[in-house]
Amino acid sequence: MKTYSSLPGSGESSRTIPCPLCGGEEFRPRWDCGDFRFVRCGSCGVIYQNPQIIPDHAHSRYGEEYCAYERDNEASFLNLMKLGLGDARFYDWEEDYRARGPVLDIGCATGALIGWLSGRGWRAEGLEICAPSAAVARSRGCPVYEVPLEEAGLEDGRYSLIHASHVIEHVNDPASLVSQVHRLLMPGGRFICVTPNTASLQALLKGGEWRSAIADHLVLFSAGRLKALLRDRGFSLLAWKTWGGAPAGTLPLSLKRMADRAAKRGGWGDVVLVMAEKGLRN
Repeated sequence: MKTYSSLPGSGESSRTIPCPLCGGEEFRPRWDCGDFRFVRCGSCGVIYQNPQIIPDHAHSRYGEEYCAYERDNEASFLNLMKLGLGDARFYDWEEDYRARGPVLDIGCATGALIGWLSGRGWRAEGLEICAPSAAVARSRGCPVYEVPLEEAGLEDGRYSLIHASHVIEHVNDPASLVSQVHRLLMPGGRFICVTPNTASLQALLKGGEWRSAIADHLVLFSAGRLKALLRDRGFSLLAWKTWGGAPAGTLPLSLKRMADRAAKRGGWGDVVLVMAEKGLRN
């Protein structure tokens, strides 16, 4: 599947910003992608777009075209999310957490994961800022909040599980997102976060031509930097995995399978999943 990305528009506004994680104002050029560029923070090392599109204009990128992409690929995306849940040993602890409280899928797109979780007995809710995608999810009976997380008005400690697959790299303030997730989880609740991994072999080899170095990805994490952010916001780490040794079509299938297995074992895959827990006394 080709990664969706819109191109920067003529009416969009961008600004030079300090590091969105640590506030550091020193940065070094990392990847020049023509219409946009990535830098590395001189303090914490995270890679982010700078100058960066302002939040209102970033949200406006997700419209009908994005919805069509999600609809065309939702079966494949659902399968990938289910495989990721398997890596988090979800099926071992699902029953206990399902009994405690509902699940929230942030960036739920057309609601495929919500529908699947509902079929397994979860009280499943979604959050999606793309209005056409949210409408598709609602047409399928999925309860969806159509606003950014901080504007949803959700009560503290509501959820036993929050899932966010390929979301955190799209937001201007990922640290705030993680803080909001921590607030919304009940004590002992779990957060599963999936995002591209800048410490992957593909990122190191491809640089600015890496498939995740795209205009819509505002902040990109290594596995280590994502784990550090979660710890900084009060989470305890439970598990992490990477996958994706080589993009489809770049190697013969037998070699791709070997690369994918090696990436998962070695932790240098293109995508990282981290599962963390809100401490009982947080």
